[in-house]
Amino acid sequence: MALPLPHLLWGNADCVELARTFGTPLYVMDESMIRARCAEVRSAFLEKWPATTACYASKAFLTKTMARMVCQEGLGLDVVSGGELHTALAADFPPSRIELHGNAKSERELRAALSAGVGRVIVDGVMELELLAALAAETGRKADILIRVAPGVNPHTHAHIVTGHTGSKFGLPIEGELLESAVKFALASPGLALKGFHFHIGSQIFENSSHVEAVGRIAALAARLKTRLGFEAEELNLGGGFGVGKLPDFSHSPHSPDKNVPSESHVPLHLFTDAMMEALTRECRARGLARPAVAIEPGRWIVAEAGITLYAVETIKRLPGVTYVGVDGGMPDNPRPSLYQAAYEGVVANKISAPAAEKATIAGKCCETGDILVESIALPPVERGDIVAIFNTGAYNFSMASNYNRLPRPAVVLVKDGRADVVVARQTHDDLLRGDAIPDRMR
Repeated sequence: MALPLPHLLWGNADCVELARTFGTPLYVMDESMIRARCAEVRSAFLEKWPATTACYASKAFLTKTMARMVCQEGLGLDVVSGGELHTALAADFPPSRIELHGNAKSERELRAALSAGVGRVIVDGVMELELLAALAAETGRKADILIRVAPGVNPHTHAHIVTGHTGSKFGLPIEGELLESAVKFALASPGLALKGFHFHIGSQIFENSSHVEAVGRIAALAARLKTRLGFEAEELNLGGGFGVGKLPDFSHSPHSPDKNVPSESHVPLHLFTDAMMEALTRECRARGLARPAVAIEPGRWIVAEAGITLYAVETIKRLPGVTYVGVDGGMPDNPRPSLYQAAYEGVVANKISAPAAEKATIAGKCCETGDILVESIALPPVERGDIVAIFNTGAYNFSMASNYNRLPRPAVVLVKDGRADVVVARQTHDDLLRGDAIPDRMR
């Protein structure tokens, strides 16, 4: 009699049991892996370089539980909307450690930031600068601000996630008169305290040369503004965008995964931060500037590898040249393959030690040809009811999820040492009808 095959463990919790208990699709986040990444931020950056801070970019993944973890780990929080700010405050995150981003902040969002007393507002343009100054004057509050700039750097990444090039919708170009006029306005506004500048050149970047180039351009900008306006930046936020691969890194995991679980080394934070800090120190010294306080904003880098998504196999369709494994989720819970051609890897969680027998394409259930989660992946013989686990879905899956095709959003489970806690409940079909009303004239 054949022995049952071992199951994939995540946070030392049995993934097949998680699927049975909480249903699928299911987001599963490993708390220990998240905390290990936060610890690396402290050791590789905060404790190594003086006058530094780090803010977790919450757009990657934010719940009240995640905000609480970030707070406990001693990091700040980067929010980009009123909803993210509200979530952080609901988790009792200290407002002084929150920074508000966004390229089209509403008056309501700016008022909320002023009322809460967030630590920094990263101002994205001249109109926002004028509005914030007026609101500060009206409310009698003062806002500490950074101005976001576009350093004119084009990193090697997908075009849809390049953010620091000249002409980007984000920030003000460092060349020309627009930025200098904004600096003059900020310095003359009694309700604003201009601390310095922010840049973010893009996401999923795997080499540091573009970040280093951006640092050099910002240092030249700082020197120019000091000469022309007498303004010397106290702070510089270097953004994030540090790349993450397709497979998790178990080197800091307290539990040894099965030898059949694929793994790869993650991109170390110091690859970027050491190069940027050394360049900034060198550039400031050469230009007669005091090195400003420095912040970074890792998001995906902290949470991506900690997350997996579990799906139940519904259909197997073998066609000439391709086998489709149809699962009970797809584009609504992970739009990244269709948006950015993001590549993922996965396994059959209930057959983790079974040898791969064929190549298959894992297809989502939406009525879209592009609803493909993983193309041409080697899997063991797959049957209806198997549980597929897709790796490295901790970032920009839950946060970008939708109800396309009226599919309820999955639950989120946090696992640690074999314990599983639901931190976001699964939506129900009735939840989809919340706020959905038929006009009286149609009754």
